[in-house]
Amino acid sequence: MRALLDQAGCAGPVRMLDGSSRTAAEAAAALGVDVANIAKTLVFLAGGDPLVVVAGGASRVDVERLSREIDGAPVTKADADAVRAATGYPIGGVSPVGLPDGLLVVVDAALAPLDPIWAAAGHPRAVYRTTFDELLAVSGGRVVDVAER
Repeated sequence: MRALLDQAGCAGPVRMLDGSSRTAAEAAAALGVDVANIAKTLVFLAGGDPLVVVAGGASRVDVERLSREIDGAPVTKADADAVRAATGYPIGGVSPVGLPDGLLVVVDAALAPLDPIWAAAGHPRAVYRTTFDELLAVSGGRVVDVAER
């Protein structure tokens, strides 16, 4: 994963956590940061096609808003097999770096004011430090407000 991060221009360190970081709360506790500073990379299906959402750890994704922001297709959460098929990563380790070309990615606007941001690094116990601008650059995502209100 370090090679992918280097290739993408990510300078932040990779940390292997002692415990699981499958959830934003687990990662935040292990890092000693607020859960909002965790970028969770989630996979949904929009009309059957995979869609990646990089959301703030304290946010829940509003799937109706997300549907309106893309093309109006119904949005559902992907299962573990669909997540791995779409991204190559397991649930809990989906990184915004190294996603397949052509995969639709949106980055939640709620992450914009946060620094630092910690994101998964391809393994359920690995995270790396990043910034909002870097998340946009490495994921090819576009900013969308998808948090529930």
